[in-house]
Amino acid sequence: MDGWGPALAALIPSIGVGLLFWFGMRAVINADRTERQALARMDLAEQQAAADEREKNHD
Repeated sequence: MDGWGPALAALIPSIGVGLLFWFGMRAVINADRTERQALARMDLAEQQAAADEREKNHD
């Protein structure tokens, strides 16, 4: 065998693409999680505002 050089040269591009894919997917998943949390906060604020408005109109 000629050594590890050719084997590493063949594997490094695939590992690099795999790492890029992993970082990209991690960023997408984190962005989705953050968006879901923001939407949940907005929904809660809207529900509280609607409840306050109903209570104000009830009296």
